[in-house]
Amino acid sequence: MMDFKIGEVLSLMMRTLPFLVFRFLIYFGITLAYILMTGVGAGIGYGIGMIGGEPGAFSFFGGLVGFGIMSAIAYLLREYLLYMVKAGHIAVLVELMEGKELPGGRGQIDHAQQVVRERFAESSVLFGVDQLIKVVLRAFNRAFFTVTAFIPIPGLRNVVKFINTVVNLSLTYLDEVILAHNIRTKSDNPWRSSQTALILYAQNYKAFLKNAFWLAFIIWALTFLVFLVILGPMIALVAVIPAMAGPLALITAVIFAWGVKQSVIEPIGMTALMQVFFKVTEGQEPNPDWEAKLNGVSKKFGEFKTKAMDWDREKGTAAPEPDEPPQGGAPEAGKS
Repeated sequence: MMDFKIGEVLSLMMRTLPFLVFRFLIYFGITLAYILMTGVGAGIGYGIGMIGGEPGAFSFFGGLVGFGIMSAIAYLLREYLLYMVKAGHIAVLVELMEGKELPGGRGQIDHAQQVVRERFAESSVLFGVDQLIKVVLRAFNRAFFTVTAFIPIPGLRNVVKFINTVVNLSLTYLDEVILAHNIRTKSDNPWRSSQTALILYAQNYKAFLKNAFWLAFIIWALTFLVFLVILGPMIALVAVIPAMAGPLALITAVIFAWGVKQSVIEPIGMTALMQVFFKVTEGQEPNPDWEAKLNGVSKKFGEFKTKAMDWDREKGTAAPEPDEPPQGGAPEAGKS
C-alpha cells in the first residue's frame, strides 16, 4: 500500500537527533521571533486603539503588521535555511540510508555541511537549483494531478479539489528529495543530476501520488494535533489583555504549530518520500518520452540542460570539441 516504512523513518529521525535538535532550535528561534513581533505589533495597536476607543480591532491589525514584518525577514533567511539546515539534514539522512556511520553531536552537523559544500560549492548554487526544481514540479503537478475537470458532479468536484490541495501540499518536499538524489549520486554537476531526477520522478509520478496521499494525512494530522495542544496554554497566556486574547492566542498557536511542523514533522514527510524515490527509481534510466513531456509542461525544464552545459564549461569538464577536417577536405584521386 505504501512504499515507505514509518518505523524506519522514525528510526532515522532518532539517529539524526543532533540535526533534529539543530532544526528545532533554528525554527523555535524563528517561532519566538514571530510571536514577539506579532505581540509587539498587537501591543502597539492596542495602545493606539485605546485612544480611538477600539483597542480590539487595532490590536488585531497591529499583530498582522508584526507578523508581516517577520515574514519578510524569514523570506530573506530562506537561502541560509536551505543551505545550512535542510540540505545538511538531507545529507546525513542519505548517508544513513546507505549504511554509513555518522559522527554524533555537533560533529554530525559539521560533517553534513561539509558534504553540502562539496556538492553545491555555495548557497547561491543550491538555492538556484532548488528554485528551478520547484518551478518545474509545480507545472508538472498542475498538468498531471488535476482530475476535477473529468468529474461532472459539482459536489464531488469540490471534494476532489480538496484532496488535490492536500496531496500537493505533501508533494512540496519533492524538491528536497531531488536534492537528496544529487547528494546520493555524488554528482559533479547539480543541474544535470537534477534534470535526471525530475525525469525519474515524472515517469513514476503515480507511485508518488499514492504515497503523498497517505503522507498528507499523517503530516497534517500531527500538525493539527500540535495546534490543539498549544492553543489552550496560549489562550491562558494572553488572557492578561482580554481585548486581544482571542486573535493573539490563535495567531501564536498557528505560529508555534508551524515551527514544530518545520523542525520535526516535515523531516518525517521528507524522509518518507526519499525512501519512496530511492525505492521506485532503483535501476531505472530516464525515459526520453517523459523528458519530452516535461519540456512540454514547463519551458523552464530546458534551462537545466543549458545550465548543466554552462557548469561543465566553468569547471573545465565539458567534452572536447571534435577535431575539424583539414581545410579543403581530402585530396582528390590522382592529385598529390
